Amino acid sequence: MNIFTTVISGGLEQSLQILSKDAHLLVMTDGNVINLDKVQSLISSLDNHGYHYTLISDLPAEPNNHDVERLIDVLPTDVDVVLGIGGGSVLDISKLISVLYSGSSPSVDFFNQLLAGTKPTARIPLVLIPTTAGTGAEATPNSIIALPEKSTKVGIISPLMLPDYVVLAPELTTSMPSHITASTGIDALCHLIECYTASVANPVGDNYAMIGMQKFFANIEKVIESPSDLTVRLNLLWASYYGGAAISHSGTHLVHALSYPLGGKYKIPHGLANSLLLVPVMKHIYPHCEEKLANVYRLLPQADMSLSDSDMASKLVVYLEHLVKMLGLPTTLNEIGIEREQLTELAAAAMQVTRLLNHSPVKVTEQEVLKLYQSITN
Repeated sequence: MNIFTTVISGGLEQSLQILSKDAHLLVMTDGNVINLDKVQSLISSLDNHGYHYTLISDLPAEPNNHDVERLIDVLPTDVDVVLGIGGGSVLDISKLISVLYSGSSPSVDFFNQLLAGTKPTARIPLVLIPTTAGTGAEATPNSIIALPEKSTKVGIISPLMLPDYVVLAPELTTSMPSHITASTGIDALCHLIECYTASVANPVGDNYAMIGMQKFFANIEKVIESPSDLTVRLNLLWASYYGGAAISHSGTHLVHALSYPLGGKYKIPHGLANSLLLVPVMKHIYPHCEEKLANVYRLLPQADMSLSDSDMASKLVVYLEHLVKMLGLPTTLNEIGIEREQLTELAAAAMQVTRLLNHSPVKVTEQEVLKLYQSITN
């Protein structure tokens, strides 16, 4: 098994070149992605060229432990390669399933052991094709599963989760509605900027983050203006991939810690939850990491290089606030159905995400977390 990923960029048709006709493929996607013309064409190509495959096309968004248990019940017993095509949820489940096939047939017992902290030791071959430019799940060693009873999510994490191949096919992202393009794009930015400012940041992760942010800032507004531009779309896929690579070497912190309860309990899409929390978190941390946020500001196409680091960091927060509004994303929790009386429970749940809170450049109390939620609630 190879844990070093090969990235193929530029077109979906190239993915067939890496699939063996002798293997039993488990093709995993969701109800939206399976209806894309390009994906239907890929499935037809599998049929026409004699590939042996099983298709599962109803994977849930924001999967929880019960969703995975139901999936395990319907999986075939013998699979040689997992091919995941979709957004972060599909890719995360695909990574997890490739591990579950490493022993005998996938079992709920093995899954529960992984949730409890058992580290994966093997997986079967894995190919991932992202259909959104946001999660970077194709480049992370994580599989994130919601635990609704605990109002949060848990990450099953191992270098073995990294796939053998990633195919970056920009034509798959052109059919995304503009609000999905926007929220997944902000998700990619959160990965990049959080990893760059994390307490566990390091030169390798920083390098990935800076390259990814440069691609993001240069293309995020263009993609709204020219949604069919495949060069812009591919650049954003690379930004997303670099975000995942940065996570592999560093880690996200407060934005993700506070967004986990929104997804885990209320099924708020991950990118949308992150876009709500990006600005309040950056306002909270920027006095503690002015130099790094000034470096991020310098990547903006319209950056004023004459400013001091402190002013650059402040201006970056202003730009991020403008960007979220310009992309048409919600700016208050009320807009997604979360009311003020629910915030105490959210804050308590967020404080349980210690893995991410420990990466924060500034430590936070439960009361401070509550105030961050309150700052975006009417």
